[in-house]
Amino acid sequence: MPVHRPGTTRPRRLTLVGILLAALTLALSPALTAPAGAADVPARGTAHMGMGVVAHDGQHGTPAPGNATQTEGVDVSSHQGNVAWQSLWDSGVRWAYVKATEGTYYENPYFAQQYNGSYNVGMIRGAYHFATPDTTSGAAQANFFVDNGGGWSRDGKTLPGALDIEWNPYGATCYGKTQSQMVSWIRDFLNTYKARTGRDAVIYTATSWWTQCTGNYSGFGAGNPLWIARYASTVGTLPAGWSYYTMWQYTSTGPIVGDHDRFNGAYDRLQALALG
Repeated sequence: MPVHRPGTTRPRRLTLVGILLAALTLALSPALTAPAGAADVPARGTAHMGMGVVAHDGQHGTPAPGNATQTEGVDVSSHQGNVAWQSLWDSGVRWAYVKATEGTYYENPYFAQQYNGSYNVGMIRGAYHFATPDTTSGAAQANFFVDNGGGWSRDGKTLPGALDIEWNPYGATCYGKTQSQMVSWIRDFLNTYKARTGRDAVIYTATSWWTQCTGNYSGFGAGNPLWIARYASTVGTLPAGWSYYTMWQYTSTGPIVGDHDRFNGAYDRLQALALG
């Protein structure tokens, strides 16, 4: 019977098995250590108005006909790319909001085409900022917004900037903030925006998010126009502090671009908002 010598055949087999097991462990480790749902988290910067409305409110529909005159609008982001503004104008759209920034880390690469293109066909247009209250202060984000397309001028064709404050696509619904902390963050943004531009920013939100994350705070209704998100036949209950809405995002499935909106008034009232 041959004598086994240490360091020959049998240890080599064990070493090869060990190497194979180690390689298998390394291959599996990302799947084992990745947080649940990580594959569903979008890339930073891709957020846009209303991306949480269907997921959280689950509403669909078209506005019921009413007696009050309203003016059709759209909102766009990098998801729409280069927009066919003339086609939108021909379909009756008279105003637009364009995503300019997000947090203090993102600028819409299509902003110039969208912001200037809407203006050039005759629309009244404005810019909006997607808020990420867990990344930087309200003041820092307001300044970033104003410095990168979110300013305002009294030319009769520029709407005040809009703060898009809604569900967090990247993590915790309320961005890890208590209700009082969220109110303070929003106030910080609004005060800074007004100090920089002389205008009160529009607040875009949904009633359910506002109730959950601000405690249905009522203190902004007197100064900041409300842009409500609800994809249904009626606008529904408004957040506390607002007795009426200025704008309503009523669908994300428009015929030319996704998000369509109604201004709560005739065109001359839209012009008045632009002029301040």
